[in-house]
Amino acid sequence: MRKQFGAKASKLDLYNYSKSNYWNGVIFENLEVTTMDFSWSKMPEFLHKQFFKKEGREAQSLPVIPFDVELLQISNTSMQSIWYGHSAIFMRLENATILIDPMFGSDAAPIAPFKVKRFSDSTLEIIDSFPEIDLVLISHDHYDHLDYHSILKLKEKTKLFYVALGVKRHLVSWGVPEANITEFNWWDELNFNEIKITFTPTRHFSGRGLRDRAKSLWGGWVLKTEQENIWFSGDSGYGSHFKEIGSRLGPFDFAFMECGQYNENWHQIHMYPEESVQAAIDAKVQNCMPVHWGGFALAQHSWKEPVERFIEKAGSEKLSYIIPKIGELFSSEFITDSKWWQNI
Repeated sequence: MRKQFGAKASKLDLYNYSKSNYWNGVIFENLEVTTMDFSWSKMPEFLHKQFFKKEGREAQSLPVIPFDVELLQISNTSMQSIWYGHSAIFMRLENATILIDPMFGSDAAPIAPFKVKRFSDSTLEIIDSFPEIDLVLISHDHYDHLDYHSILKLKEKTKLFYVALGVKRHLVSWGVPEANITEFNWWDELNFNEIKITFTPTRHFSGRGLRDRAKSLWGGWVLKTEQENIWFSGDSGYGSHFKEIGSRLGPFDFAFMECGQYNENWHQIHMYPEESVQAAIDAKVQNCMPVHWGGFALAQHSWKEPVERFIEKAGSEKLSYIIPKIGELFSSEFITDSKWWQNI
């Protein structure tokens, strides 16, 4: 079996999953009924378009600003972040170095017959320039969020991994010490380095092969300090959980909002950009940025469409947002109106 698949759930794993209120005895379930409305009769047409009709859907060699550790305010307790396309986030918070969904690999479909190539080149090498990582957060086990080659580079320089329930088995099979991994059920929280970290529900699914769908959990992350309350929404369809997150854990000073890779066939598990804006409003977000775009063509919209639709809706709703360049250092007060993607 290819290493990229990760590991199957053992009997002990399944026993541990059964302690979760969101495990139905066979798989994990969303908080509300969720289906993939995909007609199998349309599959050949869909696959042809997905893999062979790529005009406008892919960006060629999107530039990435080189990592420069000297730009970081090492002793600063407020958030400093860098976005590396899709959902990969580098963060300094409370003097700790954190990575969220650090998928830096070149292919988001490593087990598929056709590659889903990253828009930016040589991103895996960026990991070599990072300082020691205090904490890696992983929202779920899909290939565009959990990458084997990235973990191989990170495991020797990362102190701790906080992951969705069920993801630990993959990391252990790739050589990460079990003692360095903590799994989270929805609403679980831990204090880390003066940061209260909470795993929040999303409306999505998981799996790295044909037989492990929903055998691990999926979600988002809240990082709360005395100064700031930050939320990484995670992959999700629109649902009532956003208001619950806002009610229980908000308001949020800043949020990374999933926005991109949507399609009418899987609308219940990925939001349209207008819904991403509404989700931020539901969760009481003050300022935000769209993520889950600018990395891979996993759906059939143009690569620029998610951000364009997002900022149009955010503008009409008076929701503050930022769109930093890939690799650009920013804070929650960052202000830019460069619309850098329009010139590419």
